[in-house]
Amino acid sequence: MSRRMVNDEPQPRRIEISRDVAEAAAVPDDLQSLVLEPYAVPNTRQRRRAGAVYLAAAVITAVGIVLGLPDGMWLLATLFIAIAGYHWLGGWDLMVMDGAALEIANRHAEFPAGHASAALNFQGWRARPIWNVLMFSADDPPSQRGLVRVDGITGEVVGSYVEDIDQITI
Repeated sequence: MSRRMVNDEPQPRRIEISRDVAEAAAVPDDLQSLVLEPYAVPNTRQRRRAGAVYLAAAVITAVGIVLGLPDGMWLLATLFIAIAGYHWLGGWDLMVMDGAALEIANRHAEFPAGHASAALNFQGWRARPIWNVLMFSADDPPSQRGLVRVDGITGEVVGSYVEDIDQITI
């Protein structure tokens, strides 16, 4: 995948590292704010790959026990199987991505939405993916803000909170 660099046109204010400092410090491209590319949240189903690795470790340990390792290694094989099971159960298939979560939250909001951002969180012992969408009203300055929680598997709204923003006048 090729990366493209931001041109020298004025950019919106943000935290950034100047090109000279980044090159002098050997900042990798994936940490540099001057490099732009689309970002996609990885699917949490990838956890099942880790589960498969632990299951393979359990099988290798069991074969080793049969070939002469101490019988106490069964405890390790059992631990590997338990960890593999946990990874398998926590490997949800993330069906709702960030863009869809923002759309769902926008439809659910009690006010016309302006700025919004989505962050993936995990709930419960099986680490069910939940999108936390922080939203501000579209008026300038925003008069309301809200948090809408969207299930990453079903797309259902699992909770929301809205409050007025007190405007400070100077």
